[in-house]
Parts: sequence; C-alpha cells; structure tokens
Amino acid sequence: MGLMNTLLRAVTWWNGSTLNTGLFTLRHGVKVGEDDQGNIYYRNRDDSHRWVIFNGESEASRVSPDWHGWLHRTWDEPPTEAPLVHKAWEKPHQENLTGSMLAYAPAGSLRQAAPADRRDYEAWTPQ
Repeated sequence: MGLMNTLLRAVTWWNGSTLNTGLFTLRHGVKVGEDDQGNIYYRNRDDSHRWVIFNGESEASRVSPDWHGWLHRTWDEPPTEAPLVHKAWEKPHQENLTGSMLAYAPAGSLRQAAPADRRDYEAWTPQ
C-alpha cells in the first residue's frame, strides 16, 4: 500500500474507502458480492447494515439498479443469489456522465468537434 496511500486514505473519502471504513469492514463486514465495475458489497453479520466499497472514485451513480435495490432493502436477496430478470429493451446501466467529456452534447454544442452548419440562423447586426 505504501505510506502515502495510507495517509491519503486516512483523510480522503472520494477514492475508495477511508482507513476507518476499511477497519470497520475487516472487523464486521461479510462480503456479499461484487459488480462488473469491481465495487464490493458488504453487510454485517445480522444484516442490519449494508454498504459498498467503491473500486476507484466514490460515485453513487456507479451502483447498478440491481445492487441499489439490495442496498436500500427493496429486496432481501443480493443480485448474486437472486439476479433480476432484465427486459430485452432495457439499456445496460451507465453511471452519470454529467461534467465529464463523455456527457451527451447535442448537435450545435460548443463541445462538439466541429460546429453544426446553421443555415437557418442569421446573426443580428446593429444598425
């Protein structure tokens, strides 16, 4: 782990778990499963607490709907024991990309590589 990584874990929470969360997980956590992004889900022995240790940035939208339902007690069994049936028309889960370069940018957006050709627009010029 290294000294610098240990110090960062002691004072930051946005890149994985803090030192205290890691210690709590070691003492009380029972691993329930892992998702396709590498996030690991835990519960305590009497199932009164459920939590996730993120693989990388701690961003709540990275939790898939399957695991979100288990974390918030919508259903009792985790997706590893009782996987949800997905419809053919459902899109796969994607985290919130707002603020990143992968966020949706419509035609004509300043973030597009080439601006859209706007022949229906005529700039106003003062007279």
